[in-house]
Amino acid sequence: MKRYDAIVVGGGVNGLTTAACLGKSGRRVLLLEKNDTVGGLASTEQFTDGYKSNTVIDFVPWINDQVVSELELESHGFRFTSSNSGVTTPAGNGKVLTLSSDSHETVRSIAQFSQSDADKWPAFRSKVAMLTDFLKPLYGMTPLPIPELDLSTFLSMKPMLAPYRKHGRKALVELLRILPMSMLELLDEWFESEPLRGTLAAAGIRHMNQGPMAVGTAFVFLHNHIGTGGSIRPVNFIDGGTEKLVSALESSAKSFDVELLTGSEVNNITVNDGTAVGVTMKNGEEVESHCVVSALDPKTTFQGLVGNDQLSPQFSRRIKNIKMRGATARVHYALKELPNFDGLHEELLKGIVSISPSLSYMEKASDASKYGRISEEPWIEFTVPSVREQSFAPAGKHVLSATVQYAPYHLRGTDWQSARDELGNRVSDVLEKYAPGFRDLIEHQEVLTPEDLESQYRLTEGNLNQGEMMLDQFFFMRPTIDSAQYSTPVGNLYLCGAATHPGGGLHCTNGYNAANEIIKHLQSV
Repeated sequence: MKRYDAIVVGGGVNGLTTAACLGKSGRRVLLLEKNDTVGGLASTEQFTDGYKSNTVIDFVPWINDQVVSELELESHGFRFTSSNSGVTTPAGNGKVLTLSSDSHETVRSIAQFSQSDADKWPAFRSKVAMLTDFLKPLYGMTPLPIPELDLSTFLSMKPMLAPYRKHGRKALVELLRILPMSMLELLDEWFESEPLRGTLAAAGIRHMNQGPMAVGTAFVFLHNHIGTGGSIRPVNFIDGGTEKLVSALESSAKSFDVELLTGSEVNNITVNDGTAVGVTMKNGEEVESHCVVSALDPKTTFQGLVGNDQLSPQFSRRIKNIKMRGATARVHYALKELPNFDGLHEELLKGIVSISPSLSYMEKASDASKYGRISEEPWIEFTVPSVREQSFAPAGKHVLSATVQYAPYHLRGTDWQSARDELGNRVSDVLEKYAPGFRDLIEHQEVLTPEDLESQYRLTEGNLNQGEMMLDQFFFMRPTIDSAQYSTPVGNLYLCGAATHPGGGLHCTNGYNAANEIIKHLQSV
């Protein structure tokens, strides 16, 4: 029987990051992925003949610099595109709001709608930069082991002193004041123009079940601005599609002799006397390991692969109580030609387009989800990747990929098999309003419901963050108070996916932090 130092279950970006870091440390590592390719939410796939899409996530607001450096990802082919992409919101009558990395251009765009808002923009950028300065070192830490605090634990918080010295006590108090706010409350303090309020609110509810009036959505907004230096609504596309991040991580892992097996589904994690000792595959093959690392969400890991009979009643209850509530869907269109969106020339279509004309539009879209219904006018953010990547569509034709909210996993009075076409039609109806004739351009469309995301990527309830990104599921409470340090109550079993601190996205920080903790453990045995 083969034996490894570590087995990593799940080949998304965090699983790949953990495997590569462990391999770099000299450990013998096996990564197992049930699908035919690694990548998970960062996959780029052909969804119909001749047309490709970034299947789930189109862009990366930020990525862990240490991962890029230590795993030498650039030498393995990873890089961001050089285009100055931004977020554009159509506001009707040919007017559009564009937020980009060029602050002066952004101010001029905002001034179309409110000179007062344009005047406040530089101060708002500075405020966001200051607040995220406090959070950034927190994201690189292993959460505190509450309630088992000791002096060494407090000393681990030393990196938090730098932003405190830089900004002072009042700034820290301001962070604590803003974190539990709703986006409505935050934006009420700053801006009046609805296109700007709607576009900013979108960053507080992306991949969430909540609307912008929900408590704690200001925290989600800050989470999506870590490491951006005050740039608001940053858009970083990966050259060649998100699969290039995956291929760089895969290549880096292989350079450290990590063994990657695709099409290899794990049936269960083997636990003896409360300790993980390996895995059993669907085909019955058993593989032993000193430790097992799961990049899957906690419910899939513990309820599915470990089994409740191996867990204490208290821990089992905590896993059961993790809030998932996926409400995000994806719709990909193969188009005969580039749609004619009012006010959007081709250069703007190289970025993200957000159908968020007002904050109240966003909140109304979320209302339906509360009652188990698909939004009649959903919030949509879309990109046209074929204007940047010619390989995504045949010459002269295009791909439009839309992220859609709100499409609740739990539907009332129907199911997703019946509601799939309804969701696609509602998305097409919204796009038709902004680009008359859009429906006539559709050659093919693919709808990915939360149920599809669950089955394809083993995401409970189709939640892309592997658990809601709210303050009650953050830092030492993510995913639970007794598994927040990447280790778990099951001996030698670790978590490294988006369910862990610091949460969702393709930033790779979860996998990097987890690997560092596992290496410490392996060095001590």
